[in-house]
Amino acid sequence: MKCSANYVPLTPISFLERSAIVYKDRISLVYGDINFTWKQTHERCRRLASALCRRGISRGDVVACLAPNIPETYELHFAVPMAGAILSILNTHHDSAMMAALLARSQPKIVFVDYQFLDIANGAFKIMSEKAIPLPRLILIPDPHDSVSSVTAYDSLLAESENDDEFAVVRPDDECDPISLCYTSGTTSTPKCVVYSHRGAYLNSLSSILLTEMKSMPVYLWTVPMVHCNGWCQAWAIAAQGGTNVCLRNVTAKGIFDSVANHRVTHMGGAPTILNMISNAGASGRRPLPGRVAVMTGGAPPHPRVLSEMEEQGFDITHAYGLTETYGPGTICAWQPEWDALPLEARAKLRARQGVQHLGMEEVDVKDPVTMQSVARDGKAMGEVMFRGNTVMSGYYNDAKATEEAFRGGWFRTGDWGVMYPDGYIEVKDRSIDIIVSGGENISTIEVEAVIFSHPAVFEAGVVGRPDEDLGETPCAFLKLKEGHAATEEEIMTYCRERLPHYKVPRTVVFEDLPKTSTGKTQKYALRAKAKAIKDLV
Repeated sequence: MKCSANYVPLTPISFLERSAIVYKDRISLVYGDINFTWKQTHERCRRLASALCRRGISRGDVVACLAPNIPETYELHFAVPMAGAILSILNTHHDSAMMAALLARSQPKIVFVDYQFLDIANGAFKIMSEKAIPLPRLILIPDPHDSVSSVTAYDSLLAESENDDEFAVVRPDDECDPISLCYTSGTTSTPKCVVYSHRGAYLNSLSSILLTEMKSMPVYLWTVPMVHCNGWCQAWAIAAQGGTNVCLRNVTAKGIFDSVANHRVTHMGGAPTILNMISNAGASGRRPLPGRVAVMTGGAPPHPRVLSEMEEQGFDITHAYGLTETYGPGTICAWQPEWDALPLEARAKLRARQGVQHLGMEEVDVKDPVTMQSVARDGKAMGEVMFRGNTVMSGYYNDAKATEEAFRGGWFRTGDWGVMYPDGYIEVKDRSIDIIVSGGENISTIEVEAVIFSHPAVFEAGVVGRPDEDLGETPCAFLKLKEGHAATEEEIMTYCRERLPHYKVPRTVVFEDLPKTSTGKTQKYALRAKAKAIKDLV
């Protein structure tokens, strides 16, 4: 018998409601000299939800937010769904043209804009007006040090609902109702709009707690942008555990070390660029850590040198893998105790694998994309990495064709190519679009980047295919050197020749800053355009 006694639609809203009881007097949010308790955070979110409903927001409407990792962005993760609406966090690194395109696609009724990005929003509104696209209502998240504003401010919404004790939280009718829209990072193409459900967000939040072995009342430092998969679903997970969210407007090495030392941070996350930032921090920016810090990273596997340096400083790295379409992490390199006795290089090689599905994901496999047959579990046979389970997206927003293609064959097709080992662990070799085919040979850009990154002078590396009339493509490496270090093109090539088969060695080396997404991932499509331009010039 299924009834209200034994079934309630799953939703992360319940995490906040529980923490307001269990952890009511414990600190929920810290931002500079601002802090709130869980009781206060629950009340602020409830009041904000009430104010949104007063402004005509109803079930299924979209509410957007253009802001960094600040308390208001965190509160909107609960307030918007508590009003029955769908949250869309926008990337603060986009320009007005891209912002206008994303707003036109999702058509939010309201957009919250941090004062620092007001010019970007106004520029987007101008573009939309010229194209006769309906504009959302703008609500400003003001500079706390400047009270003068001509538009409705965030705090005024909270104030108007201060005595509204009658508001009833709008819970989902169906746990598969959408809770948020998340745009992909845009490393290979224009960002796609991914739909998350209340159910998927609930399950992935609990899974992230388990895969990081997070105890109750953790202290979480926000170095993962909340725009990216709702902070890998940690925005909801920290509420489930009654933790403390330490917010950072701008992420720097000094800010990380200061926050860890001052607030006794226990957990954080970040793309490889964050790990790089920590391991290369100067002596003046470092501080002794009060305890071990669990760090979850995604994207390219950490280099052994970075792993060693961070472990010595007190950071314990867990390597996860996933996509926006899997609510962030979908697999975890589950560590086996017997690996602890292995040398650093051997441990790093094992840790570099993307591992196995976490408990919220039903299955991950590596398949031939045409026959849909699983590849041999020998660590050599390559295929496409595919997922199926309850923490796979509902689909792409208003794009049935793209959704059907992504789910073709009954699995979510990631577009990533990888291998599976005899123990069932997978290793991602590259994006299918990034694989370099040179003279009939497949070259993994991740493999070449790892070798280049091991050079003592290299700070960052990105490798793409450069068009070649004879071979089709050849590897082209873009490098950023460490401050105070030097290297030549020939030196890098020689270094690679000593460590790679000849055909994998870059034929071209360019020294410049690498274009990045807001999450620190290298934008390969931009590098491919640069590599093609080099050919065109030649």
